[in-house]
Amino acid sequence: MVQAGQRWGFGAFLLVEAVFILSAVFITAAARTSGTDIGSSVSFVLIGSMVPTVLAAAVAVTITYVRGNGPFQDLRLAWDWADVKVGLKLGVFGLVLTYAAAVVWSKVVGDTNATSAISELVDGAGLPLAAAVVMFLYVCFLGPVCEEVIYRGLLWGAIERQRWSRWAAFVLTTLIFAASHLEPLRTSLLIVIAVPIGIARLITRRLTASVVAHVINNFLPGLTLLLVSIGVMPA
Repeated sequence: MVQAGQRWGFGAFLLVEAVFILSAVFITAAARTSGTDIGSSVSFVLIGSMVPTVLAAAVAVTITYVRGNGPFQDLRLAWDWADVKVGLKLGVFGLVLTYAAAVVWSKVVGDTNATSAISELVDGAGLPLAAAVVMFLYVCFLGPVCEEVIYRGLLWGAIERQRWSRWAAFVLTTLIFAASHLEPLRTSLLIVIAVPIGIARLITRRLTASVVAHVINNFLPGLTLLLVSIGVMPA
């Protein structure tokens, strides 16, 4: 449902995606120019993984203030305990679905490719405890919130502004969310991961449920990254 006073659409989403990509490129270029070993720099792991997504989400929120009614109204961030319950249920379902899909996917693609870009960075950097905890908090909480603001918040709202159906918004945001991670080998797996999260947004019509589902879905992977990075679990 389009909010009265909403004056942003696909252009806003494209701007946010440009901020995400350009900031990632800038950080990588700056690291290489300074001679930083990208594969083993703790600072690069943290900055390169977190800053582009957080910055893009901040721009998305700013757009809703400048061109709309603010994030709570435009991005449907209204709090409702019923939405939290829906998010929890779909998040747990998503964990089971993701595990099953990952098992199948790893057999098809191969174990050597069964890691995300972030997990590869963490494995290569050997993060100290403080950095590992920061990465855990980002993967489990901050990252999901930022991604939901961008995709099932700003992009979903832009699609609805075109008077397309909620199902169209669900399908497009799921596909674009998966593709935007820029991990071609894992795109099919990311689509599976995104489905329960998108369903949470679809059936509640608010962002809170999808944020909760996303947090739950990321918890075990985030915990695994933490334990691997501090040496409790083998890589």
